[in-house]
This record gives sequence, structure tokens and C-alpha cells, in this order.
Amino acid sequence: MSLRRVLPLLLPVLWLAVLGSAVQVIYARHEARDLFVRLEKVNAERDSLEMDWGRLQLEQSYWSSHAFVERVANAKLQMSLPQMRDVRIVRP
Repeated sequence: MSLRRVLPLLLPVLWLAVLGSAVQVIYARHEARDLFVRLEKVNAERDSLEMDWGRLQLEQSYWSSHAFVERVANAKLQMSLPQMRDVRIVRP
């Protein structure tokens, strides 16, 4: 076959291949940007959750401290440490 016969057939095929690859490049860039935005949102949520976790740990350490437990026991339950004269040691 001569080049004059093949060229009219080859030109539309090449044009479609270039157009198809351009569309794929645009789609891939769009997907990459979309994934990057999602990644940034997940990272921001992770950072927020880590800050909340740190606050909860601080709150837990405060609520379980000896002084806080004694203060609550005294105020709400009217509990107090017994005097030495009230302590009885029982031996088997």
C-alpha cells in the first residue's frame, strides 16, 4: 500500500489516540487533586482527634488523682480518714 492510501486512515486514528491520552491525563490529574484534598481532610481530622485524645488523657489523670478522689469523697460522700484512736487492728 502506498503512503497516500494509508495516511487518510492513519491520521484519524492518531488524532483519536492523542485526544484519548489527553483526556486520560486530565482525568488522572483531577483524581490526584481529589485524592490530595481527601488526604488533607483525613490528616486534619487525625490531628483533631489526637488533640482530643490528649485532652481526655489529661482529664483522666486529673480525675484519678489522689487529691481529687479525696476531695470528692469528703464533699459528696462525707467520707474522711479515721483518727488513729478509731483504728483497730484485728489479728487472726
